[in-house]
Parts: sequence; structure tokens; C-alpha cells
Amino acid sequence: MKPRQRCRLARWAQEAYRIGARRSARLLNLSWSTLLYKSRKGKQEPLRRRLREIAATYVRYGYRRLTVLLNREGWKVNAKRVYRLYDEENLKVRSVERKKIARRQRVPQGQAMRPNDCWSADFVSDKLADGRSIRILTVIDQFTRECVGLEADRSMNGPKVVAALMRAISERGAAPRSITLDNGSEFAGRAMEAWAMATGVQLCFIRPGRPVENGFIESFNGRLRDECLNVEWFPTLDQARQRLVSWRDHYNHMRPHSALDDRPPASFAALHQHGPARFALSTSDMANGKPRQGFAAPADAALDPARRLPDDTYHKGEALLRIARTRDSLLSLWSDFQARQSGSGGP
Repeated sequence: MKPRQRCRLARWAQEAYRIGARRSARLLNLSWSTLLYKSRKGKQEPLRRRLREIAATYVRYGYRRLTVLLNREGWKVNAKRVYRLYDEENLKVRSVERKKIARRQRVPQGQAMRPNDCWSADFVSDKLADGRSIRILTVIDQFTRECVGLEADRSMNGPKVVAALMRAISERGAAPRSITLDNGSEFAGRAMEAWAMATGVQLCFIRPGRPVENGFIESFNGRLRDECLNVEWFPTLDQARQRLVSWRDHYNHMRPHSALDDRPPASFAALHQHGPARFALSTSDMANGKPRQGFAAPADAALDPARRLPDDTYHKGEALLRIARTRDSLLSLWSDFQARQSGSGGP
């Protein structure tokens, strides 16, 4: 481990375990002078920003190719400096890709700031009365929590997913900026890739084995299974589709959502049909004191009657990031911390 990484680990250990600087240096076999050293170089934020932009465009380029692109644009940098910034920004590319894993965004995904900004999609499986299996495509809006699409069929492939998304876009009148997906073959196939390139929608794939990175749709799938699939009996596929349409209408217009101050998603979306988005809050605790269920709420001040601004006033932001905290061995915690920094994001 390099001295720079040991210093970062020592500072993290001081904050996480409330230990002194000298003790953290001894535990990591780190020189006291090295821990106290502070670089006098600037942050080079313009160069970092441009490096992130190029890495997001050319997702399989390493630091050497990125150095060439920067030099072509007039940046007077060498490969060593680019590699240092490349490492600090967690833009490293895996040298050997696994098979059947879709290319994913290496830059942390931003929060949904307005309706139709970011969607999430996934699949849920169920069985008919005769034992035949069906698959249900679920699509939600991360900001308003509305169920954008709920399609059931005997099997689902890439073209069927594209057709369902086109129907959802036609119903809502606009395409989203991005869609968060897992690495399933239906989402990672050529049909979805061609559709995304044609419509300009960004496909953000989560890391394999990390469904929590698509937490909004996982929470919705739990509600769907608990409130509909586990209590309904579907003799035929057509009846299953009719019941899902009815449940979706109830979910969007009637069912109270705890993260939206017990408003249904459609009512919350109606508050944001006009004007820019609101500001992002610095805390995730609900202002009205009620316990939160599920994942982080879009906003607190916009939902709390005691602190809400006039209806005709709109501000920027409104998505909150729920940060998970845990306690384990020092090295395992540091590994989890680096994994989250390398581009997971989440809900």
C-alpha cells in the first residue's frame, strides 16, 4: 500500500473509531512526518472535471489514452499526473471484463432532480393458476415514485422491453434523462443499446450483485409482491394484466407513500409540473418527526406543512442520498468505503 493510501486510511480510522493520530500511524506502520505532510499543490479542479467528462464518454479508455486526449485539447500534462488524478477520482477500468456484463457508468450517477429525470427498471416473476410462469417489467420514476410502466408477459426480451418503454414515454410525453438497470440480458442486449442511442437516454447499469444500488425499484418490487402478487390469483395472463393495471392506478393515485408525507405519487408529481426543481436538503430526517420507511425521500421541506414555502415558489434539488453505516474490521470497512467511492451511488 502506498504512503498516500496509508494516510487516507489513517485519517479515516481516526474519524470512524475516534482514535488519535499517533495511534492510527502506529497501527498502519506509517511515519509521523508522512501523516502530517500536506501537499502545497492546487486541487486542479478544471483538469479533474475534464478528465471525468472524457472518462464518462470513453468508458473503456485507460489513463494513457485519456492523457493523449487531454494533450490534444491543449492540456500540458503527462501520464504520471493524469494517473494520480485518475486514481483519486476512482476511474480505473477493469482489465478483463466478465462475460455477459453490460458496460456501466464509471462516474457516480446523479440524483433525480425533477419528474422524468431518472427512471429505474427491473423484473418480477410470478405464476398463473395453471403453474405457468410470467415475468413482469416494472418501471418507476425515482423522483415522484410513480409507477411508469407495469407490463406482464410469458417471457420478456430486449424488443419487448423497448416497446414497453416506448409506451411509457408516449404516456408521459417525455423520455427520461437516464434509466437505472441491472445487468440482465434483456437490458444489456443490442435492442436496448440501439434504442438508447436513438432516443438519447443514458443506461446506468449497477454493479453485479449489488441490487441496493437500484434501491428505488427494489423497494417498489417489494410493495408489488406484498400488496398484489401475494394476495391475487391469476387464472390467465389477460386477467393478470388487468389486475396489474388496476393496482398501478391505485398505487399512483390512491396509495399513500410514506416517503412523500403520505401523499400518493401522482399528487406529489402534480406539485412539480411547473417551474424548476427544488433545492436539496442537508438532512434525511423527516421534519414532521414521523419514522421513514423504505428509501430516502425526495424532500422534507417541500413535504412538511410546518416548513413548506408558498406553492408558487420552487427551488432546485430534492433528492437525498441515504448513506448506510456499518461496523466491521478496519480493512473490510475500508474496502466497502472504496467500493462506494468507485461509482455506486444509489438510492
